Amino acid sequence: MKVGMTQRELAIKVGLTRQTIGLIENDNYNPSLRVCLNIADTLEESLDALFNPKYF
Repeated sequence: MKVGMTQRELAIKVGLTRQTIGLIENDNYNPSLRVCLNIADTLEESLDALFNPKYF
């Protein structure tokens, strides 16, 4: 999924560190539902789109 936003930009918008965003992207961190919803809202995507492997 390409959204034209860096990890740092996303991290700032959702209140996480860039490192945490990287861990989430690489499936090394299990974010809370609230964090997932914040990321989805920021990226203007559904949770399905964020976590469905066919989108990657």
